[in-house]
Amino acid sequence: MERKIMDKKIKHLKLSLIAITASALLFGCSDGNDGADGKDGVVGVDIDSTSSIQAQFTEASVTDGLVTVNFNLENANGVAVLGLDKDNDLRFGIAQLAKVSETIDEVEYDRGYQWQAYNNALKEPGTPPDDSSDLNPSPQYQADVEAASACEDCLVDNGDGSYSYTFQQNIANVTEPLAITYGEDNTHRVTMELKLPQATANAHHDWQPSTGAITDIQIRNVVSIETCYTCHQPESLELHGGRRIALENCASCHTSTSGDPESGNSVDFTYMIHAIHKGQDRETSTADGMVPAPYKIVGYGGSVHDYGKVMFPQKPAANCASCHVEGEGAPANADLFKADLSNTACVSCHTEKPSQTHSSTNCVSCHNSTDTYRGTGSAEKRHGDLLKAYTEAEAMGVMFSNIGLDTSGKLKFDVQIQDSSGEAVGSEFIETGTRVIVAWDTDKDFPAYADASYSNRRFKLEDGTYDSAAKTFTIIASTFDMPSDADGKTFELWSTVEVCFNSGGYLVESIQMTECSDKTRSVAVKEAPYHFVWSGSGVDDTMQAAMRRSIIDAAKCQSCHNQENYHYNNGYNCQTCHTSDKTTKTDDSYPGGKKPTSYAFKAHEADGHYLKYAGVQSGTVLKTDCSTCHTTDGIQLGRASDRVWRYGDTTTGTDIWVSSDAGACLSCHQKYLSDSGANHIVANGGILDGMSAADVNTRSAEACSTCHNPAQLMELHGN
Repeated sequence: MERKIMDKKIKHLKLSLIAITASALLFGCSDGNDGADGKDGVVGVDIDSTSSIQAQFTEASVTDGLVTVNFNLENANGVAVLGLDKDNDLRFGIAQLAKVSETIDEVEYDRGYQWQAYNNALKEPGTPPDDSSDLNPSPQYQADVEAASACEDCLVDNGDGSYSYTFQQNIANVTEPLAITYGEDNTHRVTMELKLPQATANAHHDWQPSTGAITDIQIRNVVSIETCYTCHQPESLELHGGRRIALENCASCHTSTSGDPESGNSVDFTYMIHAIHKGQDRETSTADGMVPAPYKIVGYGGSVHDYGKVMFPQKPAANCASCHVEGEGAPANADLFKADLSNTACVSCHTEKPSQTHSSTNCVSCHNSTDTYRGTGSAEKRHGDLLKAYTEAEAMGVMFSNIGLDTSGKLKFDVQIQDSSGEAVGSEFIETGTRVIVAWDTDKDFPAYADASYSNRRFKLEDGTYDSAAKTFTIIASTFDMPSDADGKTFELWSTVEVCFNSGGYLVESIQMTECSDKTRSVAVKEAPYHFVWSGSGVDDTMQAAMRRSIIDAAKCQSCHNQENYHYNNGYNCQTCHTSDKTTKTDDSYPGGKKPTSYAFKAHEADGHYLKYAGVQSGTVLKTDCSTCHTTDGIQLGRASDRVWRYGDTTTGTDIWVSSDAGACLSCHQKYLSDSGANHIVANGGILDGMSAADVNTRSAEACSTCHNPAQLMELHGN
């Protein structure tokens, strides 16, 4: 025992001596100060790992014609993105905003400020496409950007998410293929586009090289991308392979000297955008009359982009403010369209020959606000004349009164059109061939088609009687029977009545309501449907009308379609006629040869809502984005279990009846419904083969809403 204790003491002593010796050695080497902290590492994410990327220029300068820019890369959380390499898909552009003039017949005209790119290339037409109609191949200049990969040392990585780039193009010495004179006092714009497999970044920077100023300089910012998103989905505007997503980048590359060699058409941004949106309505005058003048561009691989298939939803297509939105938060030059400086926008919509009476393409020499040719008016006035009738009609109203039954038990009511001051409008100013539509069960998807077809629920004013003293029409709805259980039901009277206005044009000083004739135009009076609750033989004023569930946001429809849609241009009450059980329509282009005519089917299948998969292969409204039209709770399933849809069998065309939720889904998916999809619907209580509405209601036991909640549906459809 004593031996073991002694061994432990000796071992402990040895360890203590070792520790003391080591400590002494360390102490002997020390200068008496603690070691300094090392340099902090850079906090960042590698460019190959980031799921998002944003670029921002911080500085630009020109030295002896060489442009150098500094910029930062960050992800969506503000974390530096590291490791950008010249061999990434990275490109830079440089342009100046120069004063432009045009000489016509020895007269010089001011054309304002326009972008001119320094990088340009002369392009010869390639192999013509199979369909060469409306194409006029010719050599064209095209603005370009330079690839960072073409220079070994132009890009500098500072290692902290900041970078610099020196342009390969010396902008003080540009002579080929276009001679560009560098103006140090002109506003210049550098642009960047970075395309990663998982993310894209665009950026621009405007400055004046002579002073370095970025404020109080000449600019040309006309339209905001947010305005485009009113109708377009962001992904539908990701162009050139998804590389270019910012309007500022587009505008400084699509310059007035740029064209498409295969078509011979200009791709100047102003010209191109207006020509595209004129779409199928673009025409030109010939000796044989007006003929279509579709705007076409030949893209990558000889593919023809035929914008003559575009159906611009803004009707009438004269409201410049649809895109050129002014007011708070608007781009600085949003009102540039009122300046009447350039013919480019004019001829892009109206073509160089809009009528036989036009012999000059110098449109603004007559159509301007400062030296207007007699009777023509400026562009703002001429477009405004076309729209003024709609503004006037929108301020009018429709008054329903004396709602009751006639001696035969038929619905009877009076209707009066009133001007903006509430005064009755005489029948001579009213298009009496327009109608009032009657419906009930507003909260239950309106009357069943079998009970009262829509054609039996609409009544022309001219078919009623007119009291000229009271300026009131009396309508008797003799073509349908009042429902036997009418008491307590919500009814609606919906006016599609139109009033007449003179047309604008040469020598027309003002637009005003005018006695109807074959020389006038008629415009719908905008008024919401009048709802009331029926009781006994008339209106029960003590009862609150039951409203249909909120599905569509009419304001969203209006933002794209403006004043006119398809027919009955008083708002978006289409479902009052196009009920879910409305008859099918013969159409050989649809599987089975029969298409449904319900509102949901028509809206989802509308050509303009479906362009991603047809036409020019470039979607305006992508059909998978439910929020484009629907309210936030507009796709809740299970809310109308007694609704029945009428479809045509996709093989035989025979009418079939479909249960509520399944029918809503089929309005998009019927063409593509697989056997497994159909089996899934049926297994969960849906009916796809009903023999009648009663058959469906007897057998249906849908449980779709159990799994498919609104959030899940929105995510599934790409929202």
